[in-house]
Amino acid sequence: MNEGRVLALSGGVGGAKLALGLSRVLPADDLLICANTGDDFEHLGLTICPDIDTLTYTLAGLANPELGWGRRDESWSFMETLATVGGETWFRLGDRDLALHVERTRRLAAGESLTAITDDVCRRWGIGHRIIPMSDDPVRTKVHAEEGWLDFQDYFVRQQCRPVVRELAFVGADQARPHPDLLAALADPTLRAVVICPSNPFISIEPTLALPGLRAALTACAAPVVAVSPIIGGKAVKGPTAKMMAELGTPPSARAVAERYADLIDAYVLDEQDAADADTIDADVTLARTLMTTLEDRENLARIALQAADKVRA
Repeated sequence: MNEGRVLALSGGVGGAKLALGLSRVLPADDLLICANTGDDFEHLGLTICPDIDTLTYTLAGLANPELGWGRRDESWSFMETLATVGGETWFRLGDRDLALHVERTRRLAAGESLTAITDDVCRRWGIGHRIIPMSDDPVRTKVHAEEGWLDFQDYFVRQQCRPVVRELAFVGADQARPHPDLLAALADPTLRAVVICPSNPFISIEPTLALPGLRAALTACAAPVVAVSPIIGGKAVKGPTAKMMAELGTPPSARAVAERYADLIDAYVLDEQDAADADTIDADVTLARTLMTTLEDRENLARIALQAADKVRA
């Protein structure tokens, strides 16, 4: 049996699904999950960290099973009352979810790091596998649309991805320090694999890759890097990935995602529907059913991704 730690780069619901699968097949000490924080933003005076929260809710068994994000068994008294006093309600914060944002914001203002707060929340919710932010320094994704530059959540939630995307920017990334444990994992000669989860490459993975030295560390990493395609049959399972790719001049295909990661990956997990692309991808390709609708699907895809990495290493 192959041993060694695995590093997963994750963002969005698809990333959280595979991270859950990895957490189910790997011991706690053998998995480090790095969350995108480019989606983070300040709203109603609170610091919201959507990808960290989706990961923690998912691994704690608290996520909304229908949506894949937010809390299960949520109530909405806060939002209903906010509407009656003229507050902004376009970004819905459930009552249970709100408690996390309030406490995080309080602790950040008191000088605690996002890492320390995330570690403590995971401990309190019984999550044994470690989740870290890509950086404790703020990075904010901006979307350049026809009407100008938009905050990502304005584009994604308030305008429901309707604006045509012309360009993306990760404000603060050039000055942000990659999480030290992320760099340490990549430098570890015993690292088993790096798994790039099936997340939107533009907004869920590339903010992490934009951090100083990150691409070089991935390229120099001794472990195989395997990416799982977020595209199935030319379509994204969830979110604006395919739309965004087309608007940025990239064909919405699994092959195009592989080409975007070409300088980084050794292996690529491709959905069976896209088998015709296998011979055109410059990486060791594994065909699999990548749609994750059940817990068993998540576990199976996690095993397949690890096997793909182990094959390259062998």
